[in-house]
Amino acid sequence: MRELTAGISKIKLQTAIASAVCVFVIACGLWGRDSSEPNSAAADNVTAGIELARYEGEFSSVHLKTAQMDTLFGVAVIFEGTDDLHYYAKPETAPAPGFELKINAKSEKFDFGDAVFPKWKIFTDPVGSKVEVFAGDFTVFVPIMMAKAPAQVAADVEITITGITCTSKLCLPPFEKTLQTQIDWSNRNSWSQVSLDAEGDTATPVQVAEGPDYSTWFALVLAFIAGLALNIMPCVWPILPLIIMRIVDQAKSGRRQSVMMGLAFCIGILLFFACLAGANIILRSFYERSLNWGDHLRNPAIVMALSLLMIVMALFMFGIFTFAIPSSIAGKSGSGKGYAGSVGMGFLAAILSTPCSFGLLTVAFVWAQGQPMILGTLAIMVIGLGMAAPYAILTSMPGWLKRLPRGGRWMELFKQTLGFVLLIIAVKLIKAAPAENRINLLYFAVVLSFSVWIWGTWVTYGSKLSRKLLVRGIAVLLVVLAFWFFFKPELVDWQDYDPARIESVKLEQTPVLVKFTADWCTNCEIVDKFVFGRKDVAKLIDEKGVLAVKGDTTKANQPATLDLSNIFKEPGVPVTLLFLPGETEPVRLRDLFFADELKALLEKLPDKQNKKK
Repeated sequence: MRELTAGISKIKLQTAIASAVCVFVIACGLWGRDSSEPNSAAADNVTAGIELARYEGEFSSVHLKTAQMDTLFGVAVIFEGTDDLHYYAKPETAPAPGFELKINAKSEKFDFGDAVFPKWKIFTDPVGSKVEVFAGDFTVFVPIMMAKAPAQVAADVEITITGITCTSKLCLPPFEKTLQTQIDWSNRNSWSQVSLDAEGDTATPVQVAEGPDYSTWFALVLAFIAGLALNIMPCVWPILPLIIMRIVDQAKSGRRQSVMMGLAFCIGILLFFACLAGANIILRSFYERSLNWGDHLRNPAIVMALSLLMIVMALFMFGIFTFAIPSSIAGKSGSGKGYAGSVGMGFLAAILSTPCSFGLLTVAFVWAQGQPMILGTLAIMVIGLGMAAPYAILTSMPGWLKRLPRGGRWMELFKQTLGFVLLIIAVKLIKAAPAENRINLLYFAVVLSFSVWIWGTWVTYGSKLSRKLLVRGIAVLLVVLAFWFFFKPELVDWQDYDPARIESVKLEQTPVLVKFTADWCTNCEIVDKFVFGRKDVAKLIDEKGVLAVKGDTTKANQPATLDLSNIFKEPGVPVTLLFLPGETEPVRLRDLFFADELKALLEKLPDKQNKKK
């Protein structure tokens, strides 16, 4: 028994010694590999990721890694996220110019080439537009073109990523993110390889995405019904009373005249859709892209103009003013001007239908874009035929006009109710306007409404011509001045308020101008227009290399608000502080019209070119 126990103990001891030897050998091997061959994470120098965007369950993040692509060395910018949250690949199809995904790298010791992007995907947005996007997981490679550093020196690299992210529901605010990494050029041969299907200039052109799989006849019927639906869009309602009145008047001149004027009105509608079809042909033939329904509503100027038009039309519905029927519309039956007026009114009716068009029209238009050129053009024109058909029928059968309901108080109340509907549409369009223009657009809308009120109520039909010219000249002048005041471009490149950056720039003996303002401050807007809106002042700020900072104090907890009270001991806004090199205290400018004083102070400063010398 003792011998058996001793044998078992001996076996355990041998096993323990053997295990220790194995662990020692493995540890030595790992230590030897780590000391001679860096592991991939260390060699590739992977940086911690940051989140670029998140909305509900959709997100996208990015991190950096040094890498190789074929024979090139560089930095791989690795995106990870969900498929619905996407970045725009091309400036032509981005929500606005400059919002496409852009990646730039800079370093004191390396020169970088243009970023190499993967091949894009095609995304269909809610209105049926086909756009080129990057989504989900993808990699962008930024190649190193020249190393200016010694082979053994590590260098810091800064990667800047800008763009805008959208989902199928909405677009998030534009962003600019900066990431940093370090490149050890001596370890470049150990960097891992990355591969991506580069898009570049020689990529296969994006083909027009096929529309829904409908039969041709069904789709054309759908397009006709969509055109019919345009006649009940709220945006068309303001001119419907004019159209009906015109049709009734034409019917009194006989069937032939009624038919001819009705056809002229229909031609005006078809002319608008012919313009759309022509624009689509040009885009598909020369630019390899399609015109999508609502493309014109992506233009900020058109959106703002339509919103103002809806407000003016609402004022018409409220009875603030009335349309005087010009001779070209109310002219004699044989007049060519009468026909021209009918064409123009039909064209206007078609334009006004577009901001209120809904899903049915979008479906028909998307189908048209997926067809051969001739069939797609036919489908677009069929939409116009659908809109024109009711007017053609009414004018060809004047007897039907007797069945129209008689006017009365109910019609006036209904008309005023439609005015409020138009105001809702105007608000929707203002919401789609660029954020930086919305407040000014609202201010201008108030002045425009006041001017329309002056135009329509300060004179009557029997007023003298001189009085009409004076009153309506004042109304027009108010609109012009308001447009100049509220839409004058900002001349100064204002930076966000950052106390740390301000102090850093001051240490470099650079002048700093801090404008403390607030969205609710009327006097601040006067300062903006009459001081910083002057070209000579803005030019001096640029020439003297002044850091211009906007201190936003709209909310109580903003950094600029706290510093204004606690550090600078100022009671409120507007106030502008100018920090001059070598001075401990800033120059405080509290008046509304201090442009000349500021100009005199800036003129004493050296130009920024002289500072560099």
